[in-house]
Amino acid sequence: MKIFVYLPEIVALAVCAALLLGDIDAKQGYHMDELLSFELANAEFNPWIVPTQPQGRLARFVEEELRGDDFGDTFARIVDTVKDVLQNRGTSKLLSYQAEVFEEPVWISGQTFRDYITVGEKDGFNYLSVYFNVKDDNHPPLHFMALHTVSSLFRGRLTPLMGCGINLVCVLVMMMLLMRLGRQFMTLTGCEQHSRRVGIWAAVIYALSAGAMSTVLLIRMYAMVALFCVALFDIHLSKLCFERLGGRGFDGNNKLLILVTALGFWTQYFFLFYCLTLAAVTAVILWRQRRLRELWRYIRSMVTAAVIGVLVFPFSIADVFQSGRGVEALGALSSGFAGYGSRLAEFLRIVFARLGVGFVLVSVLFMFCCAAALVWRTWRGRNKERSGKDGSTGDAGIAGNAGNTGNVRGAGTAERVEQERGSVTGETAVWCLLCIPVLGYFLLAARMSPYLVDRYVMPLFPFLALALVLAVCRIGIACLSAESGKDRALRIVGFLMVLVTVGCQLWDPLRYQDSYLYQGYDRQLEIAKDYAKYPCICVYEGVGYYENLLEFACYDRTLLVTGEELADRQDCRFDSAEVVVLLKHGKDREQVNRILEEKYGMYCMEVLQENGEPYGDTVLRFGVVSDD
Repeated sequence: MKIFVYLPEIVALAVCAALLLGDIDAKQGYHMDELLSFELANAEFNPWIVPTQPQGRLARFVEEELRGDDFGDTFARIVDTVKDVLQNRGTSKLLSYQAEVFEEPVWISGQTFRDYITVGEKDGFNYLSVYFNVKDDNHPPLHFMALHTVSSLFRGRLTPLMGCGINLVCVLVMMMLLMRLGRQFMTLTGCEQHSRRVGIWAAVIYALSAGAMSTVLLIRMYAMVALFCVALFDIHLSKLCFERLGGRGFDGNNKLLILVTALGFWTQYFFLFYCLTLAAVTAVILWRQRRLRELWRYIRSMVTAAVIGVLVFPFSIADVFQSGRGVEALGALSSGFAGYGSRLAEFLRIVFARLGVGFVLVSVLFMFCCAAALVWRTWRGRNKERSGKDGSTGDAGIAGNAGNTGNVRGAGTAERVEQERGSVTGETAVWCLLCIPVLGYFLLAARMSPYLVDRYVMPLFPFLALALVLAVCRIGIACLSAESGKDRALRIVGFLMVLVTVGCQLWDPLRYQDSYLYQGYDRQLEIAKDYAKYPCICVYEGVGYYENLLEFACYDRTLLVTGEELADRQDCRFDSAEVVVLLKHGKDREQVNRILEEKYGMYCMEVLQENGEPYGDTVLRFGVVSDD
């Protein structure tokens, strides 16, 4: 059967998928941005949680003015609203509609929190809502739409697998692309007999790295943008080298090029770092090859992709040039080199750690030893040649050299152009296509990233794994196969190298305990389930309450307040003899105790959790002071 032809690739994918699924199963809590992803994807026309405005303006309008008793009624209301907007514009009911805003934070029901982060019975597959939500965010909509699709299939639920499953699929597809790219690179560099093993090796090294595991576990758009970067590179390599790779021609993947470029742009704006640098390298290669007609077609395709991307999501212009995050990034780019060295060093440390310290060290050491052996053997060979000569070249040697010179001079112009073109399409050009865009992305991300964290360089991990594996193979083959009879030694050394580096990478998934797992949160969530009948008061700073949305969905209702708002609150009624108080990390427990006792007549009955993992939250149970 044909499936057995690809059995090694299938086994590699299955083993890596099983290990990554184990990490997903170990994930308990979420970064606040991960829960924000679920909210932007699933809260119907309600992009932000505001303690003084539980329901947004458009969400209220949709519920009260647009949603009818059936589809026909809803459609008729939508038509009337469109006519009203066209006729009255700014004074139309839609544009002048106001949300209900309260003077101080109000109680928000558990059902409302569930509606924020999950898909209910009536709001499934509502991509217009997702589009509206993300237009006020600093990210394009594609990943949120994918997350909304999964949530619509599993309504009323939120589990790590729902978000991480999207990332896992992206990583597995990247593995398949790395297998293909490994085969292509070895074919282009004249080592076709080793191409299949190299592709599998590169894919496994990436999938077993801490970088791939973090990419899977973080429920954001970075796995998807990494996939589109790798896919874009694969398309470029196939287009540029179609003659040697058996492709359909330079225009064979033109529509796919436009599609992948647009999809990457709709996923994350950092995609432009890689896309633009790759486009520049490709344009230079085409120009050097005198393929001016293909260069023009390539530029036209990329411009078409840019136009389509902006037309579908025009809010991207404001995101990049006017939003707070965009202005911050552009300001960092224009600020010169102040602090750039420390940022580069930190991102290098992150890349080194995420790619696999053992794998990198073993690979570099192996390449150094091979290079040293190759240099020594070359030097020894030259000494032998010199010792076998009597010091004179002789008339025959001079004549031979003259003949060679004559042949070179006699080469036609067409042959010289073809030689120049062949040199550009050779191994050097292929390595430039792989490495320069990766370097460009790294330099731009290190300068413009708002935080020094691994998410911003996640798209680099598959390229770096591929580049290191290819470098090891090229140097190893050049050294070990320089003499006849070395094929057996090459296979043995290659097998040992694969065994050692895969063993080094296995160390990461077997001991992975990184922050994206947020282990310990299950205990805090169990407290919320055990006390679900009680109201909850969350005392926070900033927007720290986003980490606890799952808990708020369990409690009967929740009041989100800062310490000052709790002390100055006018409405002192809780309508409950007991409440659960959740203090975010760093909040003054004694101050909250004093406020609740003096103003609300409640005292601490029980400490349910103190500085618990993973957020450092303290959970207390308060009750009304008894008259006795």
